Amino acid sequence: MAAARHPVFYADWGVPDTLDGRFDMISLHTFLVLDRLKGAEAEFRQDLVDELFRDMDRSLREMGVGDLSVGKKVRKMAEVFYGRVAAYDRALAGGEEGALDAAIARNIFPDGAPGAGPRLLAAHVLAQRAHLAAQEAAAIARGSIGFKEPTP
Repeated sequence: MAAARHPVFYADWGVPDTLDGRFDMISLHTFLVLDRLKGAEAEFRQDLVDELFRDMDRSLREMGVGDLSVGKKVRKMAEVFYGRVAAYDRALAGGEEGALDAAIARNIFPDGAPGAGPRLLAAHVLAQRAHLAAQEAAAIARGSIGFKEPTP
């Protein structure tokens, strides 16, 4: 969560500082962890996603969203999350230049990207993937994970 809240994403790279924008950044960083642990630590991967949505449920309730609509909102967030994960996974698996930038632009900047935001976020994702690849999967599953600072 802390990595997704880095001020540079919002202040410098144009990620909307809204509930949706913050959820998109949390989703992107969760994707990075899931991607790193692909093929390993399956139980932890599921626990991470479960905890993400328990936290979303708690956050919505704290914001005053009524009990009757929380479930619907969390289900919608889950659909969005899994759509983002699939899009980023396809973009990275395809290896096409610009595919990740395009996926980020579509998902994080649906109203149009200000400046170089998608390119900077795509570079950040690639740098984070390399950084996370150097970390032990078991250590990550124990909660010992380090993210790089975003650099323009």
